[in-house]
Amino acid sequence: MPLNVKIGFFLAVRALRRASLWTTGLIIGVMILTFLNLVVLSGVLVGLMQGAINAVRTQYTSDVIVSTLNDKQYIENSPNIVALIESLPEVAAYTARYREAGQLEANYRTRRDTDKPNTANAVVVGINPVMEDSVTGISSGLVEGEFLTAGDYDKVVVGGYLLKQYFPVETPGFTTLENVAVGTKIRITLGEVTREVTVKGILKSKVDEVAMRAYLVDSQMRSLVGRNDGNVDEIAIKVAEGVDAAALRDALLLRGVGEVAKVQTYEDAQPKFLKDIISTFNMLGAAFSSIGLVVASITIFIVVFINAITRRKFIGILKGIGINGRAVEVSYIFQSVFYALVGSALGLALVYGFLVPSFEAHPIDFPFSDGILVAPFGQTMFRVGLLVVSTVIAGYIPAWMIIRKNTLDSILGRN
Repeated sequence: MPLNVKIGFFLAVRALRRASLWTTGLIIGVMILTFLNLVVLSGVLVGLMQGAINAVRTQYTSDVIVSTLNDKQYIENSPNIVALIESLPEVAAYTARYREAGQLEANYRTRRDTDKPNTANAVVVGINPVMEDSVTGISSGLVEGEFLTAGDYDKVVVGGYLLKQYFPVETPGFTTLENVAVGTKIRITLGEVTREVTVKGILKSKVDEVAMRAYLVDSQMRSLVGRNDGNVDEIAIKVAEGVDAAALRDALLLRGVGEVAKVQTYEDAQPKFLKDIISTFNMLGAAFSSIGLVVASITIFIVVFINAITRRKFIGILKGIGINGRAVEVSYIFQSVFYALVGSALGLALVYGFLVPSFEAHPIDFPFSDGILVAPFGQTMFRVGLLVVSTVIAGYIPAWMIIRKNTLDSILGRN
C-alpha cells in the first residue's frame, strides 16, 4: 500500500474517532435518507405497475397462457393440447376456459317498455371451479356470496366492474348493472341463446380480465355456446416450483402447439404500454432521486469544507513536518467513503429488512393495483456505488481547495 494511503487512512481513523457523535450521526442520517430517496422513490413508482403485473399473473394468465389465434374462434385440437399439458412434468396445475362475449341484463321482470334496459356487456367464461381456483385462486377475491362448485347449474359469479355499486363510472358506451346482489336473477345472452341465472357470488379484483367477466361452470357454458368438441379458448398454466415459464413455453412450441394457438409467458402477454410505463417511471424516479443525490453531495461538501477550514492550521503543521498533502486529501476521501458506506449499509438493512417485506405484506391500495416496492439488488448496488462516488468527489474537492494553499499561510492563518 502506498505511503500516502497508509498515512491518509491513519489520519481518517483518528479524525473519525475524535469527531462529534452528533456531526457523524447527522452526516450518516443524510446518507441514509439520500439512499432511501434513490431506491424507494423509483421503487414505489415502478412497484405501482409491477403490482398490476403481478395481479394479472396471479389471477389471470398464471405463468404460461395458451390462447386463441387472432383468426380463430377457439383453440383447435384443444383435447390433445390439454392431454399434452397434463403429461409434462413442468406443469403444476392448469385450467381450461371457455370464453364468449355476451350481455347481462337485470331487472327485466319489473322493467316497463319505456324504461332503459339495465344491461352490461361482459365476457362470459366457463370454468372448472376447482381447477380454476388451483391456478388463480380467484375465489379469495369474493366480497359477497360463494364461489362456484361443479354442480352449480344456472349459477353465476359476477365481476365487480360489471356492477354499479362496485364500479360507479358514468362513461358513454360503458354500462353496469344496477340493483344486483347475491341471489338476484339476471339474464345472460350469448348470441341467440338467453339463459336466466342466479348470482351466487360477486368477485372484486383490480385485474380487468377478472373483474369484467361473469363466470359459469364449464358444463353449462358448453351447452350455451353449443360446443361439445372439447375445444376451449384459454388455458392458463402454473409451472412447477423451480421451472422457468419460458422453458415450458418453448417446450409447448417445440411440440407444435404454436401452430394452433398463441403460447405466451406472463411477460409475453403483457401489453407494450405497461412496459413503456415502467420504463417511464424508472426515468422519473432516477430524475427525482438525482435531486437528493445533489443535496447529499452539497451537504458533504459543506461539512468537509468547514472541517478543513477549522483544521487549516493543523493541516499546515502536518505539511510543515513533512506529511504530503496527498495523504491529507486521502484522509478526507476515506472519511467520505466511511459516511457513504455506513449510510448505504443502514439503508440496505432498512430497505430489505423492513420496507420490502412491509410493502409485500401491506401493499399500497391504488385504484388499479396493489403497489409494492420494487428494489432489484443489482440496481440497488449500482445506486450504492453512485452514492459513494458522488460522496467521494464532494469530500475531495474542498480538501483539495484547502490543502493547495501555502503551508506557511495555513499555519499563520493568513488568507
